[in-house]
Amino acid sequence: MPQHQKRQVTVARRDQGARKKMTLITVCCVLVTLGILAVGAYFIWCLVDSKFFFCSQSLKFIPVTMVCDGKADCAGGKDELTCVSSKPANATFPVRLVGESMVLQVFRVEAGWSTVCADDWGLSDTRSACQHLGYTLNPKSDRLDITSLHHSLGESFSAVRARTDGLLHTALISRQTCISGSVIALSCSDCGDAVGQDRVVGGSDTTIEEWPWQASLQKDKQHVCGGSLVSLTWLITAAHCFSRDGKDLNLWQVVLGRTHLMSTGGISVAAIMINKDYNSFTHDYDIAMLKLTRPVTTGDTLRPVCLPPHSLPLKAGDSLVVTGWGFQQEEGNISSILQSATVSLIDRKVCSRPSIYGPSLTPRMLCAGNMEGKVDACQGDSGGPLVFLSKSWQLVGVVSWGVGCARPGNPGVYCSVEQQLNWIYSIMEKYS
Repeated sequence: MPQHQKRQVTVARRDQGARKKMTLITVCCVLVTLGILAVGAYFIWCLVDSKFFFCSQSLKFIPVTMVCDGKADCAGGKDELTCVSSKPANATFPVRLVGESMVLQVFRVEAGWSTVCADDWGLSDTRSACQHLGYTLNPKSDRLDITSLHHSLGESFSAVRARTDGLLHTALISRQTCISGSVIALSCSDCGDAVGQDRVVGGSDTTIEEWPWQASLQKDKQHVCGGSLVSLTWLITAAHCFSRDGKDLNLWQVVLGRTHLMSTGGISVAAIMINKDYNSFTHDYDIAMLKLTRPVTTGDTLRPVCLPPHSLPLKAGDSLVVTGWGFQQEEGNISSILQSATVSLIDRKVCSRPSIYGPSLTPRMLCAGNMEGKVDACQGDSGGPLVFLSKSWQLVGVVSWGVGCARPGNPGVYCSVEQQLNWIYSIMEKYS
């Protein structure tokens, strides 16, 4: 090949290589630019999303401070649809369980409370009664001899009069006594299994298998409060957990079945309902219920705690257990590992002394801890469980308030679950 042709080929190859190199540089620059724009757009979106709420129907943005403020600012009131709500209780919830044996009683306006006889009682009646109480999992009933009852349970009786798909208390008639000589005791859920009863005392590390109903309530994936699983879809916590800027349901998730505090695997929340009588100044009626968007699957690390019966025979000095990921000392930090502590129920007369809490302790509250301090719930434990071991673990209190943490003479104060059963069952029946 002549020399000048060789030079032309070489120049052509160089030009082709230069063009490829330029094309590659251009593509890289475009990709980098697009990447920068995508990252910038993401951060702008995060900023806008944290400051504004988009009204899809009216195609406008409103400040997030206007969401869940009780006023519809979007078309169709979209900004108020997924909010924490306040719900009142029924005057008297017509079904209840009484005492450690869980004796079934029903309320009728014309007869008041009566104990239900085992006469003609069937499985469908058991299911109906448990459904009234908000439960559908493994309903069971037992028969108790009338002679074993406390005298207050033997003053008035009722029995099934007809099979009906209506309300249980309307399908009963009054009886002077039970023909069968026995009454009904109910177990409506697999809850509060008492396994591994040797507990760590004094705020020590524990595992979720010991307390499988313990929940972490998280706002923007940050732990805010504890909670207690009481059915496959319902949890109980404290009303004050939602009293500030956490009224939008979309901000919340519930993490269950974990010993170590983490934000992965959370379940979104379908509803948050605060007792309508809650008073943020006095802490009275400090209770709320959360409904999950889906039912959970129970196992060794996830199981509901039992709700207490009416007239559970708790007395001063009884041992209770409080659990949570709260501060391990006042002005401390959230614990990464679940903690448990054994505390004692303190007599109401002691806690109501002027030198302790005086009239601030209402009938809807329990006092528990140690008058010398040392053991107590603290920040981050709010809304978490205070449980008592009877035939099973029962939720008797919800961590509510106190003065400091574990200070001498200032025990912890808990919302009494027994005093709120009317409200709890009303919510579970109406919104399940």
